[in-house]
Amino acid sequence: MSDQQEFNTIEDVKTLVGTYLDFPSEGIVFRDIFPIFRNPSALDCLLNTLVKEALDFAKKASSTKIDVVVGLDARGFLFGPTLALKLNAKFVPVRKAGKLPGVTIKHSYQKEYGSDELEIQADAILKGEKVLIVDDLLATGGTCKAAEALVEKLGATVVLNQFVIELVDLKGRDILSAPIYSAIKY
Repeated sequence: MSDQQEFNTIEDVKTLVGTYLDFPSEGIVFRDIFPIFRNPSALDCLLNTLVKEALDFAKKASSTKIDVVVGLDARGFLFGPTLALKLNAKFVPVRKAGKLPGVTIKHSYQKEYGSDELEIQADAILKGEKVLIVDDLLATGGTCKAAEALVEKLGATVVLNQFVIELVDLKGRDILSAPIYSAIKY
C-alpha cells in the first residue's frame, strides 16, 4: 500500500506543480507538471477533471460527441491519448515540422522569439469532425492558434481547447477561436 497523499480536487493537484525561476532562461518562471505524474492519485484527479469538463462542455454546446482529441507536441501527447480513450474519440498528434510520415499539411506561425511550423497528417481528421485540442500550457497562445488553423484546413471544427495550466497574464486565450478550459491558472 502506498503512503502517497490522495488528491481529490484540482487545488490539491496544483500543490504538486513545481516552480523554477529563470528556467530555461532568465526572467522565465517555469511551471513543472511532471511531479503530478509521480502521484497516481493526482494524475487520476487531473485526467478525470479534463474528461468531465470535455463531456460537460459537449453536452452544453449540443455537441453530443467529440470526435477527435488533438495533442500538441510534446506534452499534449501525455494527456491526449487518455482523453481520447475516455471520450471514445480518436487521438491525432500535431507535431513540429518534419516529424510525421506520409502526406502532411503545415502551418507557420510567429512565436515570441521567432517563427515555427506545425504539421498534421492530411488524412488524420475528417471534414465536419468536432475536435478538442489539449496541451499542458497556455501562455501566449501561438502554438494552439496554429493547431486550430490546421484543424480548420482539414474542414473540421475545434470545439474546445483544454490546458492543464494557463498563465493568465500572457493573455493567450485572447487569440484563440474556440472556448477554453484551463484546470490550473497562474
